[in-house]
Amino acid sequence: MKIATIIARVLLGLMFVVFGSNAFLHFIPMPPMPGPAGDFLGSMNATGYLKAVAALQVIGGALVLVGRYVPLGLTVLGPIIVNIVFFHLFMERTGLPMAAIVAALSLFLLWRYRAAFAGLVQP
Repeated sequence: MKIATIIARVLLGLMFVVFGSNAFLHFIPMPPMPGPAGDFLGSMNATGYLKAVAALQVIGGALVLVGRYVPLGLTVLGPIIVNIVFFHLFMERTGLPMAAIVAALSLFLLWRYRAAFAGLVQP
């Protein structure tokens, strides 16, 4: 189970570090998105909100990737993952399988590090 945890941690961390860095370095071309999804991403980009989210993706992904502060990294990435799933569920369904993989990896890591989050669910 320890090897599965390391694999999940590295995959999730790399995804967020790479795709978060892409917002700054533009090494992966982004296809144009028509409709509401394009409007949504366009407005986030125009206001600078996308850069803030990308910075949090890089920070959270690096924390998960390094393995020293995985619960903190999962806490930073949690709201971003929820928004990724909702974006692909409601606006752009083509990315839904990848969003499901990201959510599954995150939920697996939350389960593996559940002792760090135990205080949140106690009355």
